[in-house]
Amino acid sequence: MPKQTTIRAIGNSAGTTIPKPMLERYHLGEGDTVHLIETEEGILITPFDPAFEEAMAIYAEGAKRYRNAMRELAK
Repeated sequence: MPKQTTIRAIGNSAGTTIPKPMLERYHLGEGDTVHLIETEEGILITPFDPAFEEAMAIYAEGAKRYRNAMRELAK
């Protein structure tokens, strides 16, 4: 469900507030890091690091390719 918020000046930057129910739903709190991703529809604010997803995809490819070697090394 869309929510509306206002961008406010915070020092030399700008910021916005996130409603408490949304913070609770997504387990976010003061001091947590979120990522801003530009999409065709606008800005996506997410707690998930897109670089982590890319790293996991690379890992999965390597794990699949070298699974026999990894099995031997685990012995």
